[in-house]
Amino acid sequence: MTVLDKTGTGQATKAVDFDRFRLRRFVDDLAQCGELETRDNSTDLADIAGVLDGNAKAVLFRSAGSECQELVGNVTASRARLARAFGVEPNALLAEILRRLRLKPDIIDVTRVEAPCQQVVLTGQDADLTALPVHLQHGCDGGPYISASIDYVVDPKTGWTNVGLRRLMLRGRREAGIDLVAPSDLRAIYEASVAAGKKLPVSFVIGAHPIDHVAGTMRFPVDELGLVAALRAAPLPVVKCITNDVRVPADAEWVLEGYLDERGHVEAEGPYGEFLGYYGAVKRNPVFHLTAITRRRDALFETSSIGGRHMSRTDTAQLSALRTEVMIWRALESAVREPVAVYATTSSGGAFNVRVALRQRVPGEARNAIAACHGALANCKNVFVVDPDIDIFSDEQMDWALATRFQPDRDLVVMSGMRTLPLDPSLTGGARVGAKAGYDLTWAFGTAQRLETRVPAPPRFTGKRFPSVEAALADGPKFFEDMMAAVGSRDGREVVRTLEGLRNKLTLDRDAEGRYVIKSIK
Repeated sequence: MTVLDKTGTGQATKAVDFDRFRLRRFVDDLAQCGELETRDNSTDLADIAGVLDGNAKAVLFRSAGSECQELVGNVTASRARLARAFGVEPNALLAEILRRLRLKPDIIDVTRVEAPCQQVVLTGQDADLTALPVHLQHGCDGGPYISASIDYVVDPKTGWTNVGLRRLMLRGRREAGIDLVAPSDLRAIYEASVAAGKKLPVSFVIGAHPIDHVAGTMRFPVDELGLVAALRAAPLPVVKCITNDVRVPADAEWVLEGYLDERGHVEAEGPYGEFLGYYGAVKRNPVFHLTAITRRRDALFETSSIGGRHMSRTDTAQLSALRTEVMIWRALESAVREPVAVYATTSSGGAFNVRVALRQRVPGEARNAIAACHGALANCKNVFVVDPDIDIFSDEQMDWALATRFQPDRDLVVMSGMRTLPLDPSLTGGARVGAKAGYDLTWAFGTAQRLETRVPAPPRFTGKRFPSVEAALADGPKFFEDMMAAVGSRDGREVVRTLEGLRNKLTLDRDAEGRYVIKSIK
């Protein structure tokens, strides 16, 4: 399809595929690779949460609620699915995101006639939040929540678009509560508007490609429409909304247009099952006022899973983990010489427990890494630093490193009075600061080559060949494996017998590592 250029002159520029980054296309792809569960029968909205809770697959409901609408959930609730969205294997996901963040963004304005997200436009009394397939997610929630929404707001101060992920609690047909956590760019933008006595226009995209959700988690001092485009590594078609001047991706499934009123944090919002697996209490938050709903003709609504006992299988934990890893990696690039890998555990909400592998070049870098992680993100609470031989994605290997390379009185780093996340349920008395810990699970600098630190592995029988065991030993110290390889032994017992005979001829000894050596000839 040919679209207009940014100036709107009508001059043809470039072709845009409005389906390439469409949510529905990605969901269809999940069905092909076995990552999607499809429910064809009618499903009450009251049953949606139970189906999604702990489900290892994304779930497509063909007929959700009394309106029989299509709804999908758990789309980003696995690292494998997120990696598939970026076209890489899971172990290459972080590197691919870091690569794309360096790309120059390409944003293309398209007309409202061309934008798929505005094929259907509902305004006035026809715009009704309660007509959407929005379900109750947790038993004590304050109401049904729109949980997969990506907010787009223009900062009046800079003219840049801010992109984030916010939930919406239905308050009525055209009102919803919005949680503005601190610190966040949107909260700062909103409070500046409140101080000026002005409403803040905002639009929410519902039903977006997983890449757009990843972009929404990032926090960089840039126009974040460009962030969406860069992470897509493709031109981003955008269109101006019908009832406000906010630009949103033109290939979205649904868009909710409106504004946050100028009254500030005035209305009760919550409680809600939060990303740490516990409830967040009732807060005073702003109110979103709906002015229009636009969508594709065959729009697919989306919901995100969050909270509960199956943290690793929630959308929020997986998205939070990626954001944490990006922010931590960038901090480590300046704090230490050679970070190797970063992983934020999804069972900790994707933020609280962070694992780092690094190759130490000078003493103290493990502790520098710990300090860098704690300073980079308020949510980062426990940092585990290991040598490159440890697979940080393996709980087994991390537990082994903690058990064998860590001395609590030497390797535990505790910092108190640190800025932290108020949602942390271990804080008491309304505390705004807390403690953080670092676990140095690396070998003491310069000691990693000792035999006692080497990891046993099956023999490989590689090395130089010799005419005899004696000739091999004359060449220098040898492990038993080396002597077997030296004479091509596939048994080993004949080497034992040979050594027995050599003891009558030579003075055999063992060095500090246990290798056989010729001490002197009789």
